[in-house]
Amino acid sequence: MHLARPLPDYLVRRYHGWKATTYEQNKGWYMQLAEGGQHPRAMVVSCCDSRVHVTSIFGADQGEFFIHRNIANLVPPQESGGKHHGTSAAVEYAVTELKVSHLIVLGHSACGGVQGCYDMCSGNAPELEAKTSYVGRWMDILRPSFDKLPEGDDAARVRQLEKDSVVISLENLMTFPHVKDAVDSGRLSLHGLWNDIGHGGLEVYDAETEDFKSL
Repeated sequence: MHLARPLPDYLVRRYHGWKATTYEQNKGWYMQLAEGGQHPRAMVVSCCDSRVHVTSIFGADQGEFFIHRNIANLVPPQESGGKHHGTSAAVEYAVTELKVSHLIVLGHSACGGVQGCYDMCSGNAPELEAKTSYVGRWMDILRPSFDKLPEGDDAARVRQLEKDSVVISLENLMTFPHVKDAVDSGRLSLHGLWNDIGHGGLEVYDAETEDFKSL
């Protein structure tokens, strides 16, 4: 692959700094992780957004979370066949092989993917409607939620759609037989969260009230 280039210098310096400090101070722990395999108790499906730092929010170390990231933290519904299902494969592995006890969908404020979906469904992003748009076709997963948004100003509706991205993902998770079986047997719990990046807030979805509440 002749197009691959060396890492930029600042990343090389950061790596060497980490190796000389954090790694050296915890070498035994890293060796244990390498030799003993991973045994995470929870899987987190979160957004690719660089501002969403899952391990920092929960003060987690390596080995604690099995994390899958994609645009707008979406889980598609179960489908038969097909070739490339990265999110579905990650969920299957976490539930059937790693046997995690908790599966968390983590949404967040100012989500670019959700904003794109809102703009697309509002007719303001025709480029996302193109069949060749990977982002647009991925955001089709959230499109049904747009049609159910209450009237109001755009900012409030986008924030609601951000939270709806969590709810629709939870609903889609239950279309996977291995997830449903694990939930029905009590071996797996599903959780929906929404993170306010600027204020450091975290809200949890309450299935009884069908709304999000601050922690």
